[in-house]
This record gives sequence, structure tokens and C-alpha cells, in this order.
Amino acid sequence: MHKDYGKFCWYELITPDVPAAARFYGSVIGWSTRDSGMPGMNYTLAYAGESQIAGLMETPAEAKGMPPLWMGYIFTDRIEETLKDITANGGKIHRQPQDIPGVGRFAIAADPHGAVFSLFTTEDEGPEQPDMMTPGHVGWHELMAGKLDEAWAFYEKTFGWTKDMAVDMSENDMGVYQTFGVRGGDMIGGMMTNPPVSPAPPFWGYYFVVEGLDAAARRVTDGGGQVVMGPMEVPGGAWIVNCTDPQGAFFSLVAMTR
Repeated sequence: MHKDYGKFCWYELITPDVPAAARFYGSVIGWSTRDSGMPGMNYTLAYAGESQIAGLMETPAEAKGMPPLWMGYIFTDRIEETLKDITANGGKIHRQPQDIPGVGRFAIAADPHGAVFSLFTTEDEGPEQPDMMTPGHVGWHELMAGKLDEAWAFYEKTFGWTKDMAVDMSENDMGVYQTFGVRGGDMIGGMMTNPPVSPAPPFWGYYFVVEGLDAAARRVTDGGGQVVMGPMEVPGGAWIVNCTDPQGAFFSLVAMTR
């Protein structure tokens, strides 16, 4: 099995207003943006320094009316087999594999409760991922699951993820927060049962690393976004806020300092 199998390797914002989103995230996270140069496709790349972090694309015509969202891509070196595993383990395929000329192939799928993610494959080595908590990069991946135990079984069977620390949040009626790594590696994320009071269906959320949380949260609101929850301290001494951008896409920020 490829060393990068099961790792998140790319992030993509689907939004009705790419230029506005580029300005917003440039201010909040410090990204620079430039056109991808891909023929026949309006696709904007976001950079932290010289590292490509994410793509920004306009909501496709066939998906008009879809709420804006962040999508995570999980690396596989055997995309057809992974899609078979997804369906065998109770997930669904929303888009069959499609070529990205000169880059690789991708597909779109969902877990048994509907949380959507993408797959990416390339003949090159999988994209290098920096150390956790590198400013400008994604520092955490979080699934608000339909049912934690069932979702965990799906991702464990499909991608070989392994359990790490579990945090009991039952005193707040939040159940268990299960952290995980890729095949015994360092923690890269966590998942919990989506609270009944949540207005959203099960979904994946992504935490972008910033250097100071309070200042970044002010940039969110100054730029027309909203802070939905936080600031809140989490185990390990980090601070987080959950936000929406001006177009309504949900995202989170994490920092080691307020």
C-alpha cells in the first residue's frame, strides 16, 4: 500500500464568488492566490508561501443552488479499488473518476451518512504534507458524523485509519470525540456524532492554522464573515473558532496562541 494512502492531500472551496473568497481568505489566513493556468478551466490556487494549499472554484452550472463548501481530497494510488471499497463499506459514489490533465484523477464520494469527500490519485508521489500547526496550512480534519461508531467503521475499513485519543464529552451531551491517525501515524483529525441540535447534515470540516486566534477572528468579521463558535481552548493547548465566510462556507481556524 502506498505510504500516502488515506492521507488528506488537497482542499477545495466551491463558491459562487471566487474573487471575493480569494480576498477574504488572503486577509484571514495570509494566502496569496493565482490562476492555475489550466486550459479551459477557471481555477484559482491558494498558496502559503510557495506551498500550494487549496483550490478555489466557482460553483458548477449543474450544481447551482448548492451551498458553498470546503471539500477535502484523500489520496489513493488505486482509485478504482478504493471506490469499490467505499460502496462495499456502505458509502456512495457521487462522481466517477475523471482526469485532470497533467495533474491526476479525482472522484467524489460520501460516507454511509452522506458526509462528502473527494479522492485524488496521481502517478507522481503524493503531495508533501507539512508538520501539523504550520501557519497557512490545514492543521486538523473534523467529521461531524451521522453515528460515530458506524462512521468510524467505514473509514477504518476503507482507508486504514487508526484510533488515537478519545475524549469523553458526555457531560456536555456531546458523546465521545474520537481522534485518529493514518495507519498508526500522528493524529490528523477527530470525529464525533453530529449533535441533534446541529442545523447541518453530517459533514467534514477543516481547520486552517493561523498565528494568533483573536486577531484572525477579527479579520473574519471585518471581512464580512461570521464567527459561529469560540474562541475555545481544546486539549493540547490550542485555540479554535468555527466560522463562515461571506458566501456562507463553513471553516475553522486553529492557533497555539490567542
